[in-house]
Amino acid sequence: MATVTPVTAQFSSGVNVVEVYASVTDPSGQPVKGLTRQDFEVRENGELQAVCSFIVGRFPLSAALALDRSFSMAGDRLARVKAGARAFLEALGPTDEAMIVAVGSRVETLAPLSTKRQEQLDAVARVDAFGTTGLHDAVITAIDAVQPAKGRRALVLLSDGNDRYSTASAGDALGHARGADVMIYPVALGRTRPPLFAELATLTGGRSFHVTDPKRLPDTLRAIAGELHEQYLLGYTPSRPLVPGGNEWRSISVTIKRSGLQVKARDGYLVK
Repeated sequence: MATVTPVTAQFSSGVNVVEVYASVTDPSGQPVKGLTRQDFEVRENGELQAVCSFIVGRFPLSAALALDRSFSMAGDRLARVKAGARAFLEALGPTDEAMIVAVGSRVETLAPLSTKRQEQLDAVARVDAFGTTGLHDAVITAIDAVQPAKGRRALVLLSDGNDRYSTASAGDALGHARGADVMIYPVALGRTRPPLFAELATLTGGRSFHVTDPKRLPDTLRAIAGELHEQYLLGYTPSRPLVPGGNEWRSISVTIKRSGLQVKARDGYLVK
């Protein structure tokens, strides 16, 4: 599948350019390399756009790793979550920034955004089961924490998906995600994958996962890190000029011309 990072309007030399990070995968879910500008099509509000910039390579990454620590995750399940978190952190590059967020009766930042991998690993090791799952609140808090960071921003969320006692609703979490510039990768543990997880991924250009065998979590988290590292940056000047202050939502569709490949893109951006 693919990933288009949050679409943000960038302004330079008096020209409004919308930049979109996109990742492409083959039928087995592996990132696809070697694509060119001609392989992509970008549409805004259904209208084909001319891609004026195209960059391939590793880009700065800032990721919030949110771990469900509620009592429903106690025991072996929490141990597996921590193993998955370690796998994700160890798969990041030396210049990638990460932060650790614990989701329980309250949302806590256990390690602030930095490149200090050992501090993050130590924070993961300290996580224990406590409280209930304020999942909707955690999504909003984690988005706000990583939003100011540089480069691509991502939220990786590991949870059984059962929200309890959030002050925010699922709709609030979705609305906040849509208005932000953070790709969300929710990983559901247990019997079912909450519909909210798929919606968060679709809105933001991330990908949702359902892991029924906790032993597979490390491989899943390494796959997410790999996808985040293999992306394409597409830029275009909207054929219909941007008007600041209009609070206008514009939809975006990114497609790939080659058969058998999938692109996953954020579904649009807000012109504020």
